Amino acid sequence: MNLNLKDKKIFNSFKYAFEGILSSLKTEKNMKFHMLAMILVIILGIYFKINKVEWCICIICIVLVISTELVNTAIETVVDMICPEKNDKAKLAKDVAAGAVLVLALGAIAIGLIIFLPKVLALF
Repeated sequence: MNLNLKDKKIFNSFKYAFEGILSSLKTEKNMKFHMLAMILVIILGIYFKINKVEWCICIICIVLVISTELVNTAIETVVDMICPEKNDKAKLAKDVAAGAVLVLALGAIAIGLIIFLPKVLALF
């Protein structure tokens, strides 16, 4: 397969993006947790036969949480490269980025409870 330069750049950009996701999954325990949560949501969604709107909401939550975790990992990595010694501003940058993930994850949990809790309770 002969790719021109533009096609190679596009191909490489996808390749590097997937490498970043896999690298984060291998090195970040929070990313592993988010992926497990994603699998659980998908299993629950299939089991409870959630509707299209509920699927869309779940997918948006999953994408936002995982994307924010990836950005957080990137911020932490860059901060560690630039400032390997202890620094109050570096700590603040890392803490704020982690806080963004936490806020989004808590919101996603609240949405998940709104969608799934009535369905789980209906089983009893």
